Amino acid sequence: MELLSSPWGFISALLVFLIGAAVSLAAGRGFAVGRGRSIALYGWHTLLCLSYYWYVQEYGGDALDYYQAALRGNVDLYVGTAAVSFLTSLLVQFLGLSLLGAFLVFNIFGSIGLLAVDGCLRIATRDKTRNTRRLATLIIFLPSVSFWSSAIGKDAISFMSAGLALWAVLDLNRRTPLIVVAVVLMVLVRPHMAGMMLAGLTGALLVERRFSLPKKLLLGAMAVAVAIPMVPFALDYAGLGEASNAEALVSYVETRQAYNMEGGGGVDLQSMSLPMKLFTYMFRPLIFEAQSIFGLAAAIDNLVLLYLFAMGWRALIGAGDQIQRGGRTFLWIYSLVAWLALSVTSANLGIAMRQKWMFAPMLILLFISAMGTARVQPVASRNLPAGGIAPRAISFSRSPLRKP
Repeated sequence: MELLSSPWGFISALLVFLIGAAVSLAAGRGFAVGRGRSIALYGWHTLLCLSYYWYVQEYGGDALDYYQAALRGNVDLYVGTAAVSFLTSLLVQFLGLSLLGAFLVFNIFGSIGLLAVDGCLRIATRDKTRNTRRLATLIIFLPSVSFWSSAIGKDAISFMSAGLALWAVLDLNRRTPLIVVAVVLMVLVRPHMAGMMLAGLTGALLVERRFSLPKKLLLGAMAVAVAIPMVPFALDYAGLGEASNAEALVSYVETRQAYNMEGGGGVDLQSMSLPMKLFTYMFRPLIFEAQSIFGLAAAIDNLVLLYLFAMGWRALIGAGDQIQRGGRTFLWIYSLVAWLALSVTSANLGIAMRQKWMFAPMLILLFISAMGTARVQPVASRNLPAGGIAPRAISFSRSPLRKP
């Protein structure tokens, strides 16, 4: 497929790139990320978008399939794969975008998610040691974080959804509409993950102290009203619609574990214990398992994540995280349920490397917020609450991190 088949293909791709830069600057302001860093993150994400574009041209992939389906037209709007095909069809049929132009549109979605995650990590580490802040920056610039969310596909939208949800739960009292947007976006591409988000949100509403009882009841009723029709739909979408008992559920899991076993990324999940399945999903391939330059890059990223998780668990046991109760409840429920469900049903490391970024940012924030020693300021220079008692933990509802 030609890079740019017409002058409009070049012009439109350039316009999309410039629009993406403007959107990134605006999103960066909203997520308390400075202008220079916003442009750097957008440039980094775009570089990986171009790498993904080259990879698809050389080896094929789902992104190319979406584009070819869009060229054929007659795509109906539905959730999952159909939603991505429908959106790509709009970009191709109505705007006349080339493959590269469509890639760059989805690149904008992924960049928004990246900026949201970066904003959360910068707030979480603003009172931390320099090494902790550097670790947060290193994680943001890991290739795996941006590579999968930079191309045509479900991953760009689901990563944006995860980033928006992460930002919203740090101040649920003021950002409730934003998490609604995050859930809707996730419904479009992966309804079963949206159901997990709703479960986490319901738990957060129950324990959030800053919500008045009437607001809790109202939001709880809304969550239940949405969950009643959505949960059966999500189960049916995931293939569990007919699983009416434990035996049927076990059969479904065993069937899912046998999918996508072909190729270098296939692993035998059925022979593993649950802890090994969880470890495999999040941290493999390891360095000695890498079979290509892409596998080596993924293995290095996994090594950084493994270090973060090990140090994070140690810090959590010692002091706990610094996230307010409602947000913490959402992050733990959503991330652990997602990790468990996906790890026992996926048998391909390539799929795991992509899909884990729907929930890994939540665990990263939980762990990194517990790491590092806070830089203590003199008592006289702090703004103490009523009673003059300094808070032990960082409050994520305070004014955002100052721009550098």
